[in-house]
Amino acid sequence: MFKIRKGDRVQVIAGNDRGKIGKVLVVYPDKNRVIVENVNMITKHQRATQNLREPGIIKREGMIHVANVLPICPGCGTPTRVGFTVVEGKKMRRCKHCGEIFE
Repeated sequence: MFKIRKGDRVQVIAGNDRGKIGKVLVVYPDKNRVIVENVNMITKHQRATQNLREPGIIKREGMIHVANVLPICPGCGTPTRVGFTVVEGKKMRRCKHCGEIFE
């Protein structure tokens, strides 16, 4: 089970964007990478296609390794490591600092 999911608020802990906070847009579990909103912005030179898109230079988010982000606990509001616990037969994520269970 992956500890970071789509929609989580995370903080970047390594790299040029260290300290930035954003929402996870896409998770690639097979590559161990995530795309975080407004973090690791890359420039893409896009060619026009016949009927689909406009040409130009586009800025978009690049992938970040999952080890370089920490989820932010909704209870205590700090970046935290994630542990797992079983609640009513379901495996749930929990904050290592305050122990609050979050989905």
